[in-house]
Order: sequence, then structure tokens, then C-alpha cells
Amino acid sequence: MSSLKTDVLIVGSGIGGLYTALNLDAKLNITIVTNSKIRDCNSYLAQGGVTTVMPGDEDSFIEDTLAAGHFKNSYETLEIVARESWKNIQTLIDMGAKFQKNENGELKFTKEAAHSKKRILFHGSETGKMIMETLIENIEKRENITIFENTELLDLKISENSAYGGFFRNKNKNFSVDSKIVVLATGGIGGLFKNSTNHENIKGIALALAKRHNIETKDIDCIQLHPTAMENPSRRRLFLLSEALRGEGAVIRDADGKRFVDELLPRDKVTESIIKRKNKNNSQIYLDVTALDSDYIKNRFKSIWDECLEIGYDLTSDLIPICPAQHYFMGGIKTDLKGRSSCQYLYVVGEAACTGLHGKNRLASNSLLEALVFGRKAASDINIHIMDITLTENPTSEDEWCPEKAAREIIIRHRGDLKNELRHY
Repeated sequence: MSSLKTDVLIVGSGIGGLYTALNLDAKLNITIVTNSKIRDCNSYLAQGGVTTVMPGDEDSFIEDTLAAGHFKNSYETLEIVARESWKNIQTLIDMGAKFQKNENGELKFTKEAAHSKKRILFHGSETGKMIMETLIENIEKRENITIFENTELLDLKISENSAYGGFFRNKNKNFSVDSKIVVLATGGIGGLFKNSTNHENIKGIALALAKRHNIETKDIDCIQLHPTAMENPSRRRLFLLSEALRGEGAVIRDADGKRFVDELLPRDKVTESIIKRKNKNNSQIYLDVTALDSDYIKNRFKSIWDECLEIGYDLTSDLIPICPAQHYFMGGIKTDLKGRSSCQYLYVVGEAACTGLHGKNRLASNSLLEALVFGRKAASDINIHIMDITLTENPTSEDEWCPEKAAREIIIRHRGDLKNELRHY
């Protein structure tokens, strides 16, 4: 088996992984590995926007996030995210991120469900895509960063509770990477589910590896369903109808045309109401955007408008059939306030990590902010300590196992009620 050597190994190419890489010292040799194309990640799909906590808004943001998370959040994490939000947004803007502006050239904020005020920065309905393209453009300028696409992580190299690389497969050829630091940014668990808004290649690899190597995890039972995915049996990844639509005035109706839920409640509450109504009447539920100005909708939500039209629905005149679908994983590998896991030299960022920010239910648009704040935190800690680490080259045996099956079993153990929603492996 061939072997590569690098200073920092990052597995995953979403906002968490790329932003971490860009905040690492440019003198370090960085290797990014992703199991598909660099753009095939949930970050790229993010529609609504990124929460931006401006000075003076910290207490309100914390209150909103606590309420959405059923007060199971880490208050210390909330304070850090609130305090460091604008610094990271400003860094994105300096990198070239183009958030929506008003006619005076000032940043324009929108509101999403369960936020008490407008604090979401956005770029049409393709905020994730815009941020990702900005990060990729900056990554391509860095000669110290190498990217391997279509490369599957088979296992971590771990000795005496210290991570020092990983085993990979690319085009049926196996190879290993030795590193001083490993950063997991592999995303959530959506690919394990029959109905999800996630990319299919995101199958809980971090969760499976945590079980395999006795790495501490947290909040495994906290799985979020998004209330407004477009119902479409012919598609494996369901198209998400952004929460920002409801923030702008879209409403939810049953088959009789009745509104039965406050659309701006936290996602779990809206989802619960939809499931109850659907089960009670055994009827279709719809998202109704028709009362909104059609020209505004076509411009503000252009990508959603285009996608709906391609599927066969006119967002401005048709009721759109919806259903709840798995969307986000609040749990994951437990990390401290610097992104460190219980395994030495193993950092975890993004949806693969559980920082305590979300509690039992994620508040809309907080995930992109979390990836930015803790991606930078992890990078800063790595920059400080990496010079003291010697590259380890201990032999590790590699055996066959199925990470997807292992992750599936963990989910069932903690959320047996979702067993029938999961795919078989």
C-alpha cells in the first residue's frame, strides 16, 4: 500500500473543512480528502443564509437559539459563537463573499423561523453555493493545499488514543496518509435515510469511526427533520423548500386549504404539526407561496423557482406538496471549545461535531455559522501546537467493515422510532 505524508489531513470538503484549511498557517502542508466531488456536500445546498450576530444582538441570539434547542444547548458555546460571529462573516467578505445588499449598498438581512429578528445574511436562495465557491476560489490560490476527490475514508490511523492519519480508497486502489493532525469534516447522517435533503454520500462515517475507536460522542438522539421538503417519490434526495420562504410569508395548508400551524415556530414544532395532520386526515400537505409578489419570488428565490418549474410546479401559482424529511444531525463527535475530540490530535468541525450549540433542535441558519466559528477555532489551536507534534508512523492493521451499517446501528440504538426511515446496508 502506498503512503503519503502531510502536516494536516482534513476529511470533508464542506464549509467546515475548507474554512479550517484556509485559516491554517500557509507554511503547513495540508491534504483535503472528499468521497465525491468537492462541491457534492450539504454546505453547497444551503439555501436560506448564515446567521450573523451583530454587536448588541448577542443576548437575543442566545435566547432564540436556547428556545429552539429546548434549553439543552451549551451556554458557553452560545456565548463564543455570538461573540465571534461577525469576525468570521467579515473574513468571508474579505475573501470575496458577496452577500445581498440593499439599494444603499448596505448588507441586507432576512428573517427565518424562530429568529426574533432579521439577522440572516443571504445570497438569493444559493447562499451555501456562493460561500463554497468563494472558499474554493481561495483554496485554489494556496499551493500548500492538495485535494483528493472521489476518495473514500476507510478508517482512521489511531494508536494509544492519538490520531495520525487515515486509510483511503480511490478507484479501487488503497493508500494511506500519515499526518500530525486529523480534522474530520465529514458531515452528518442523511445518506442513511430513505428520505433526506442531504447528499447520499454523507453516511455518518464520523459516527461509525467514533464507535470503532471509542471516541466520545454526544446527543445521538437529536436528529432534525425539515418540515418543508418537496414530496417526490421519484427522487432519493428531496428538494428543500427553504425556511426563508416562510420567513417571507409562505404558509402551510392541508388538503382542505386550512392553515393549521404557525409557520415560524421552530422546525421540530412545525414538523410535529405536519405529521399529526397528515396522519389524522391521511392527506397531502402543501406549501402555499401564491400570495407573495410573483416578481419578488422569482428574483429572491430564483434557484428554488427554477427547480420547482423543472419538476413541474409554478411556485407563484401552484400549491407545492411537502413532507418532513431528515435534514440535520445535532449530535456527533463531542468536541471542546477548540474543536478537539476525546482522541488526541483529532479535531472535528461542522455537522460531524457536537459542539453543544444546537441543543435538541437546530435554529435555522446556525449551522453555517457554527462551521465558520469552530473551523477557525480548530485552525488556531492547530497552528499553536502543531510544531510540537512529531509525525507518527506506527503500523496499524486494516480490516474490512461497513461504516454505513455501523452508523445505522448507532442511530437505531438511540432512535428506534426512526428504524423504518433508514436504508438497509
